[in-house]
Amino acid sequence: MSDKRKILLIVNPCAGKNKTRAGTFDIVDRFSSEDYDFTVRTTTGPNDATEIVLKQAEEHDMVVCCGGDGTLYETINGIMQLPTRVPVGYIPAGSTNDLASTIGLPVGDFRAATDIIIDGHTNGYDIGLFNNKFFTYVASFGFGISLSYGTSQKMKNKLGHAAYVVDGAILKLPQLIKEIKPTHMKFEYDGGVIEDDFYFGAISNATTVAGTFKYDKNDVRLDDGVFEVLLVRRVNGPLDILKLLGKVRKGDFDGDQILYLKTTRARMIFDKPEKWTLDGEFGGEHKDVRFSVINKAVDICSPDGNPLFVGDKKEYSEV
Repeated sequence: MSDKRKILLIVNPCAGKNKTRAGTFDIVDRFSSEDYDFTVRTTTGPNDATEIVLKQAEEHDMVVCCGGDGTLYETINGIMQLPTRVPVGYIPAGSTNDLASTIGLPVGDFRAATDIIIDGHTNGYDIGLFNNKFFTYVASFGFGISLSYGTSQKMKNKLGHAAYVVDGAILKLPQLIKEIKPTHMKFEYDGGVIEDDFYFGAISNATTVAGTFKYDKNDVRLDDGVFEVLLVRRVNGPLDILKLLGKVRKGDFDGDQILYLKTTRARMIFDKPEKWTLDGEFGGEHKDVRFSVINKAVDICSPDGNPLFVGDKKEYSEV
């Protein structure tokens, strides 16, 4: 009987300007040189990674996905449904790679990312539960979220992260201006209840969101059982949105227009169904959202010594 570690490698061949097609050879070469026993599967459409995990992950010691944040989102959703969750390795090759930047994974260097997996160091990573779905680093609603799931794969392959800028700032500007409208929401969280009109909201577990919002690395921890919440209200037109984006990039959360808080769980009740994005993928329309943190739900391969992992254990929170 073989003692080789068995790896299920899931590759999204369309991610990162199609770089994964050539990069797969580097990944396979590195695993082969370390005498791993691995199976390679490629995705061909939405939810393929989840289905592959559900069908084959339990036969392996680890699941490694190569693609963008959406590929990791699908992989994690499969892992979370398994009776026994196997560790996850991530080789980032997408257009934005928010989570990779947070964890400290090299982007675009497949061999270096594979070496981190081979090193074998893992950390427990908190996962968000959004009604009956899981997400790895961000769930958001409001102004501009259509850019995440509305930008074509063809444009992302050509331009990378710049595709979101071009597609949003030029091609979809009229649509985005129409999206600048408030939605009334009652927000219940660990610290109390807030009821108001909001233009944007994000629940996240990362230091960067959409390559635009930057959070203080000294304030975010990936395994503390707590997610960060950003809410935007009292917007006076398109120019005000630009000013607010500038304040968010600087971490200037004034507590009036921009609310920033932490919570282990939340409930958001809207007057009408609101569109959501989960890790950049369309998350459906929801009038009542229940969110909670599953502490250290997944062991993810990461560089040793990342200060964003603190090792403290908290219990699973349910709303």
